[in-house]
Amino acid sequence: MPRMIFINLPVRDLPAATAFYKAVGAEQNMQFSDETASCMVLSDTIFVMLLTHAKFRDFAPRPIADASQHTAMLIALSADSRDEVDGLVRKAGDAGGTADVMPPQDHGFMYQRTFADPNGHVWESVWMDPAALQQEPAA
Repeated sequence: MPRMIFINLPVRDLPAATAFYKAVGAEQNMQFSDETASCMVLSDTIFVMLLTHAKFRDFAPRPIADASQHTAMLIALSADSRDEVDGLVRKAGDAGGTADVMPPQDHGFMYQRTFADPNGHVWESVWMDPAALQQEPAA
């Protein structure tokens, strides 16, 4: 069985956060969603658990950081093309997030842009040229 990733994010407004993640392409799994949590499916192996602050406190012993003011982590999500990177960032901005939190980076073989969700959690959308990934590092 492939490894799965569950990203748990505290959110101030669960319905708004759920709507945002739906707008950027996630599907909600109702089996693991209720008035305190939304399970948002990004792929067969990647899930984002949106949790109210009260619910999040059940899992995390430390104070909840204000992601709009402090960076606790950056979450990177691969894309199949440059156009997909651009499309995801555009959808995020249209859905109430902040597009291009950092300037876009184009290294030729790798292209990335960032966005923040309405709670300030920063995501990177990254495309890497598959041919560049196949090359052996120089000796």
